[in-house]
Amino acid sequence: MFLSIFDIFKPGIGPSSSHTMGPMVAAARFLESLRTGEREPGAGAPARLEASLHGSLAFTGKGHATDRAVRLGLLGFDPATVDMDAAETALERLATERLVRPEGLPEMEFDPQAGVVFDYDRVLPGHANGMILRAFDGAGNLALEEVYYSIGGGFVATERELQAPGDLHAEKAAHGYPFPFGSAAEMLEMGAVHGLTIAQMKWRNESVTHPDRLEERVDAIWTAMDACIDRGLSQEGILPGGLRVKRRAKAIHAQLREEAGRNLAQPHVVNDWLSVYAMAVNEENAAGGKVVTSPTNGAAGVVPAVIRYYRDHCVGATAEGIRTFLLTAAAVGGLIKHNASISGAEVGCQGEVGSASAMAAAGLCAALGGTNAQVENAAEIALEHHLGMTCDPAAGLVQVPCIERNGLGAIKAVSAASLSLRGDGTHFMPLDNCIEAMRQTGRDMDGRYKETSQGGLAVNLPEC
Repeated sequence: MFLSIFDIFKPGIGPSSSHTMGPMVAAARFLESLRTGEREPGAGAPARLEASLHGSLAFTGKGHATDRAVRLGLLGFDPATVDMDAAETALERLATERLVRPEGLPEMEFDPQAGVVFDYDRVLPGHANGMILRAFDGAGNLALEEVYYSIGGGFVATERELQAPGDLHAEKAAHGYPFPFGSAAEMLEMGAVHGLTIAQMKWRNESVTHPDRLEERVDAIWTAMDACIDRGLSQEGILPGGLRVKRRAKAIHAQLREEAGRNLAQPHVVNDWLSVYAMAVNEENAAGGKVVTSPTNGAAGVVPAVIRYYRDHCVGATAEGIRTFLLTAAAVGGLIKHNASISGAEVGCQGEVGSASAMAAAGLCAALGGTNAQVENAAEIALEHHLGMTCDPAAGLVQVPCIERNGLGAIKAVSAASLSLRGDGTHFMPLDNCIEAMRQTGRDMDGRYKETSQGGLAVNLPEC
C-alpha cells in the first residue's frame, strides 16, 4: 500500500474536508466527465445541472457549507487553489444569472438554490457521504448521472470506484514502490530488514513519484500549516453559522506570552500552548479559511500544533526533524485510511481527531529519535484512547466540540509519544489491532453519532 504524503496533507478550505472539499472535487470531476464526452445514448449537449446530497452530506450539509462547495466546484474552483475573492464574485454572479460557464463546456443552467437538493430520506449504499450529480440536455433528457462518495480527508470516489477498488497492495507494489507496507506489522518488518526508519522508507516511496524538489514540497506542507496557526492567532470575532462561538486563540495566546515574560507560568502550561496552536487552526477552518487536511479539516489542528510544540518547545528541534515528523505521520495516516477510515461520517470522530492524534504521536516520537517500535507504540497509545469518540457537531458546524477537541488530541499525542519513549517499544496491543478495533467500533456505532448531528452534544444545546 502506498498513499502519498501529499494525499494525506492537502491544502484546502474549511470547514470540512469531507463536506466541503470533497463535494468541490466531485463537482470538478463531473465537469471533466462532461468534457470528455461521457453521456447517455441519444442525449444532446449538456444544458442544465443539478445535484442532490444524501446521508451526512444532507444532515449536516448546511452547517458545513456543502451546497456552497458544490456551487464552487461547478463554477470551476478547486479547493487547493481557490481565490476566495474571485469565488465570492463568481457566486454573486451565479445567484443573478443562474448560469455556469466551465472551460471547455457550453453554457449551462444551474439554479444555486433549487439546483442543490438536501435529500434527508435517501441514504446512498456506498458511504454515509453520498451525492448525485446530473446533467440534462436542452430537451430535458438525462445526459449524464454520476454518484460520488466523499470518503474523508477530501478523497472522492465514484460508485464504480468504491465497488471495485482492486488490490491496492499489489497495485502499488507493481508500480515499483520499494516499501509498499499495508500494515504496521509490515512496516516494522521492512524497517528491521533494511535498517531504515519509517521516515526513510516513506521518503524512498515518495521519491518514486516525486523525484524532483521533494524536500522543498515537504517543507511547503509545514510552511502552510505554520502560516495557518499564525493567521488563527491573529484573528478575533464571532465565527459564522449562528452559534455565536467566539474566537479565543488570540486572547489565550496573548495571556500565555505575558505569563512567559513574567515567569509566572504553571508547569502544566505546555498543555495550553498545545491547545492554543490547535484551536488557532480550527478557528480558521470553522471560518472557511485555508487549512491543510491532517488527515481531515475537522482534525486539522492536531498535527500542526504538535509540530509547533516540537519546534518551539522541544530541545534539539531541527528542520530535518520536522520532515521526519511529517513523513512518519503520513505513513501512519495512510495505514489508518487503508485499513479503517478517517471519515467522521463513517466511524465517528475517532477516525478524525483519533487518527490525527495517532499521526502526531508517531511523528513527534520519530522526530525525538524514537525507534520504529516506539513510533508504532506511540501511534497505538494515542489512537487507543480515542476509541469510541462520536462525531456530533452542534448545528452541523465544525465548532462545538471540534475546536477544543483538537487541542485535547494534541495533548494526548504528546503524552503518547512521551510514554512510548520511556519504554523500549514493547507493548501489549499492536497498532494494527487498534486500527481494526476502530473500524469495528465505527461500523457498530449508531448513525446518530456519526456526523449527522442527530444525537449527543448536537441535540443537547443550551436553551438560551
